[in-house]
Amino acid sequence: MVKEFTYRGRSLEELKNMDLREFAKLLPSRERRSLLRQTELVEKFLKRCEKKIMKNKNIRTHLRQLIIVPKMIGLTIHIHNGKEFVPIKINEEMLGHRLGEFAMTRKKVEHGAPGIGATRSSAFLSVK
Repeated sequence: MVKEFTYRGRSLEELKNMDLREFAKLLPSRERRSLLRQTELVEKFLKRCEKKIMKNKNIRTHLRQLIIVPKMIGLTIHIHNGKEFVPIKINEEMLGHRLGEFAMTRKKVEHGAPGIGATRSSAFLSVK
């Protein structure tokens, strides 16, 4: 038996039918204030997403501060990480978080083998 997803006691269908201001009341205080300030921006972004989906184009954005709302669930959004656009598939557990949290800006450092002159002892080795 698969457990149905709920966010603060509301099912996914209820959340998708909610207005942005109603959904904002369910969020923690920082995200709620941010969403209430950027309501027009989120609505404009959702309209742009609908147009891009109709044309079968990728949804690309630099808006890392945007709060994830229920109408974004199921979309694949390419979020800019400072160098490239990282594709992120939005799912239910991401509700209330920001887009930028899922597109990491720093990579794990992988060091290669040291070259000649990298250490004091290797500086005196012959090149041959």
